[in-house]
Order: sequence, then C-alpha cells, then structure tokens
Amino acid sequence: MCGDRLDIPPRGIALHDLGAFSACQGRADRPEKLLGEHQRRVLLTIKGKAYIAGIYEHPTRHAPDKSTAQLHAEVAKGAIEDAGLTKADIDGYFCAGDAPGGAWPMVDYLGLKVRHIDSTETGGCSYLIHLGHAAEAIAAGKCSIALITLAGKPRTGPLPPRAAGAEVDFEAAYGATTHNAYGMCAMRHMHDYGTTSEQLAWIKVAASHHAQYNPHAMLKEVVTVEDVLNSPMISDPLHRMDCCVVTDGGGALIVTTPEIAKSLKKPLVRLIGQGEAMKGPRGGKDLDLTYSAGVWSGPRAFEEAGVTPKDIKYASIYDSFTITVLMQIEDLGFCKKGEGGKFVADGNLISGVGKLPFNTDGGGLCSNHPVNRGGMTKIIEAVRQLRGEAHPKVQVPNCDLAVAHGTGGLLGVRHAASTCILERA
Repeated sequence: MCGDRLDIPPRGIALHDLGAFSACQGRADRPEKLLGEHQRRVLLTIKGKAYIAGIYEHPTRHAPDKSTAQLHAEVAKGAIEDAGLTKADIDGYFCAGDAPGGAWPMVDYLGLKVRHIDSTETGGCSYLIHLGHAAEAIAAGKCSIALITLAGKPRTGPLPPRAAGAEVDFEAAYGATTHNAYGMCAMRHMHDYGTTSEQLAWIKVAASHHAQYNPHAMLKEVVTVEDVLNSPMISDPLHRMDCCVVTDGGGALIVTTPEIAKSLKKPLVRLIGQGEAMKGPRGGKDLDLTYSAGVWSGPRAFEEAGVTPKDIKYASIYDSFTITVLMQIEDLGFCKKGEGGKFVADGNLISGVGKLPFNTDGGGLCSNHPVNRGGMTKIIEAVRQLRGEAHPKVQVPNCDLAVAHGTGGLLGVRHAASTCILERA
C-alpha cells in the first residue's frame, strides 16, 4: 500500500492536501536514510555520473512513407552519429509504449547487442524518466552507452492504444478527453487564482516567436494574444491555439559515462539531478486540479543538483497545452502557486526578452509533438542550448544550467512527471 507519511508538503500545497501529497511518494525511512548524510549523497546520487553525448530530432513532421519502426531506426542512427559512436557501442536500450512491440522487438530490429533494457511507460514524460534511469544504470555499471528512442506517426498512422486502468469502467462513460481534462485544470486555476485567457495566450505567443527561427517547425508564423483568443474554442477556456500540434517524427539520445563522453568531440552536457513522481485523483479524495506531480519531481531534482530555480538559465517545459506550462512553472518553483499568470505574461518567456527563456525550438505548441509525447524534444532542445547550438536568434547567452521537465498522462486525472537538471560541463 502506498500513502506513507512525509512530514512537509511542497511549496504551494495546503495542509488539507497532505493526503494527496503523501500518497505514492515513498517512505521517509528508506534504508539509505540509515547511512550518514554524506555517504548517502555520494553513493546514491546520479549527479554528474552520466553525460548526454548524442542527440537527434527527426526533421519530418509528416511521414506517410515511413513505418514507426523505421522512424525509430532513423533517430537512433542520427543520435549515434551525433555522438561519434557506432551501433556496436550501444549496450543499453530504453524505449516506451511508442516502440512497436516493445523493447525486445526493437532491440532485434535495430540490430543491437545490449546488456540492459528499460521499457518504462509514463506517457509523454517517459523519456525524461528514461534519462534518469539510464544515469542510474550507468552509475551501477549495468551499461556504459545507452540509447533512448521515441518515434511515431499520429498524423499518418494509428496512435498507440491508450493504457486501460482499473478506473476505466467507472470513468469512460463520462466522455473524458485529453482536451476537456486539461480544460478543467485551466478553468479551476482561473477560478482559484484569477488566471486569464490572455495570460495563457502569452505562452503560445512566446513559443511562436521562437518557432519562426526553426526551419522544421510545423507552425512558423508569429502570433499575437488576440490571434490566440480569436481562434476557435476547443474546450472552454482553451482555444485551438492553446493546444499543441500533432506531428509524425521522433528523437533519440545517447547517454554515457563521464569517461567516454570526455573522449568524444561533442560539448559536454551532464545530468546533475532528476526526480519523478505520480499523481491521481485517488477516488476523489483530496482532489486538486491546480497542481501537478511536478510539485514532487521538481524539488527532488533541484535538491540532488544542488541548485535552485533562480539558477536556471533556460527551461524546456512540456507544452501539450498552455495551461500545462503555467502549472508546471509554478510547481517547479519559478513563482508561487497562483502567480503563474502574471509570470508568463508580457513576453517573459521569450528568449532575449524575458527572464525565463523557454522552449526555444517552438516546443509542442508550434514545432513538434511527436506521438503526442513531448518529453524527448524537451531534452534535445535543452542540450542544444547548453552546447550553444540553438539558433543564434534564440540562443541564451552563457547558458550553463537548464531544466527539462514534463508530464505524461492527463493533468486533470492521472499522470506522471519527471524533472531533469542539466549542466554544461
């Protein structure tokens, strides 16, 4: 049974939400707590023990002539080549529910010989969790060069089936969709904190300012707040421009040891903190739609990294909808709960203008949201920023510390979250 006690709720969670906070967040008296604090941090942390040596984002947004497995192979090839390695070097493979047939068919299809596999499935944040798990496996000696892939064809092929849970017989009859589940979160946030549609629109505006410089972005046109508000209503209060694009494509990462990374010719980027968490309505008990599982994954990642939100130069924030961005910015501690609307307004997320440059590739709102899973692209753009390889018009000066964060599932129902803190080494 989950629901073990934790003493202090995260910032922004009221005392009456302690039940939701405690559920499924793990025990405070785990065995490692018996170690001395210094020993625990040295032995159990992944800080600095894994580097991202290769990245690749598929340039396509429309792939009627390719299979999903072929897209996986193409992004794998791209990431391996970016790292300056060969397929024979890979000894760990990580994939999620988008991989046709799962890990073992993909390992065979890709022609890999691996000694470690992980097929953790948590929707859009799977790949952020995979990055953390790859670091753990590398630190434990289970593998030395890990490949993580994402690919799919939601525009030109069937979507992967949604996972069915014990709740489906009780909830499916009410017609929950992705859009109205997020719409409920937005409406509740507006009710509780006075957030406005205009403030949400600024998130799309910022993404569009960045997308104009991305030759592969699906939507390159810069839009205004008025454009967003005048777009058709999809699920009140979310307009069409509050919603992400749907694209074919994918991406891949190579994660390796510090020693191997330093022997390659790419700029060094290392993972220094990672957290993961899950949140659900728990049968309606302690239900609060205004915060995500990021209230747990974020503090864990920042604590392990030894930094704070104020230290972050660039943020890759999952943007399935504008409300997703606003809630996660609050949950990660960039502002207080309820102040996200003011924080994102007036261009504050635009690179070179605002104090928190975000999603400088255009993000899921404008560029790419392959397989309805945006976590992979969040890592890739964060690495580009840390390498100094983002477009010159959006490159953050002296970018040495970045966060990549995402969710998987539905914010208004059940979801997971993962936060990764990356550093230029």
